Amino acid sequence: MIEQGYSVDEEKRVLDVLARGLSREFPNPERVGCPDSSILRGIASHKLPLSQAAPWFDHLSACSPCFQDFNRFRREATGQRRRIQVWLAAAAVLLFAFGGLLWVRSRPSGQTVAVVVLDLRGRTTVRGESTPETGQPPLQVPRNARSLNLELPIGSNEGAYDVALLNPSGAELFRTSATAKLEDHIVVLRVDINLAGISPGSYFVGLRQPGVEWMRFPIRVL
Repeated sequence: MIEQGYSVDEEKRVLDVLARGLSREFPNPERVGCPDSSILRGIASHKLPLSQAAPWFDHLSACSPCFQDFNRFRREATGQRRRIQVWLAAAAVLLFAFGGLLWVRSRPSGQTVAVVVLDLRGRTTVRGESTPETGQPPLQVPRNARSLNLELPIGSNEGAYDVALLNPSGAELFRTSATAKLEDHIVVLRVDINLAGISPGSYFVGLRQPGVEWMRFPIRVL
């Protein structure tokens, strides 16, 4: 037979019967007719089916020693259930924390940096194919950047621009196009990039409008 917990009504019936036994306080020093302790423990822990527990209710209501044993077993069962609940709650918290850690570690690193602003207004402009020797430190761009906001040199025109990443020898690693616009007296060129396949090192950002030579600015990809 599959063991099942008592319903609310069944639980009330058990406690009512046993409460009468406690109030009567019937001694039974010889323990005449007493059930085995496993039966009392099964009733106290709700593991004994009600059909098997019911025949013992009259005895429990008239035997103080059995009632005392039952009460002790019930306290033990209650404490055990509480310990199990605490362990289950702790395990759930640990699983949630572990799952959160795995989720954070699995997130692409590219999500940590969205936009990088490169201020080119004070940078020396070099045109042509020769390697620029500007004496200025390169601007830094993280590999997980997804967009560049290029603040173009003073005097730059609005309109369409080609934007390229150039290696030290001038070869194009990728090229895209975007439109520069005047924003708060600054000509800004916003362009999406993807540097996931680019090794850290020194490069150039190349800018040009149609029919004009490249303007190159040194950068360092981190």
